[in-house]
Amino acid sequence: MFIDLLRKRRSCRQFKDRAVEPEKIDLLIEAMLRAPSSRSLTPWEFVVVENKNTLQQLSQAKPHGAVFLKNAPLGIVVCADPEKCDAWIEDCSIAAILLHLEATDLDLGSCWIQIRKRQHDNWKSAETHVADILGLKEGLVVEAIIAIGYPVKESTGHADSSLLRDRVSFEQYTEKG
Repeated sequence: MFIDLLRKRRSCRQFKDRAVEPEKIDLLIEAMLRAPSSRSLTPWEFVVVENKNTLQQLSQAKPHGAVFLKNAPLGIVVCADPEKCDAWIEDCSIAAILLHLEATDLDLGSCWIQIRKRQHDNWKSAETHVADILGLKEGLVVEAIIAIGYPVKESTGHADSSLLRDRVSFEQYTEKG
């Protein structure tokens, strides 16, 4: 059941030194490409990265929250052309969550690395850093990088008791707390 997949998914930041098989990469790509998009405008584009040197460079995109990418065997950079669609952020996010779920279904771990609106350093954005490394065309923006690989340790999903059920209202919003 789909809910079991959701229950199993967790962010993974520690990966085994083991390549992701090409047939699994193909399934990950297919999952992203099957993502719905606003008005079917599909503004997203993806860069699949397996080269260790490139992953190392991308892991330095921002001061915090990306360093684990250098130890992942696979990174998928989620980009978009904002001129194609005003809902590009939503469209990229949908594609990225499908990527996470497919990774989970394939017994792979994954973790989102936020790039959009993050700084590389005082002079350069994380987005520019990534664009420079990958040679992205002018106008293409980077939303995130998804690190993917075989997890070092198996983890269980979040407990049902951790779900924020108090954030759900029925029929009309009700103030909590």
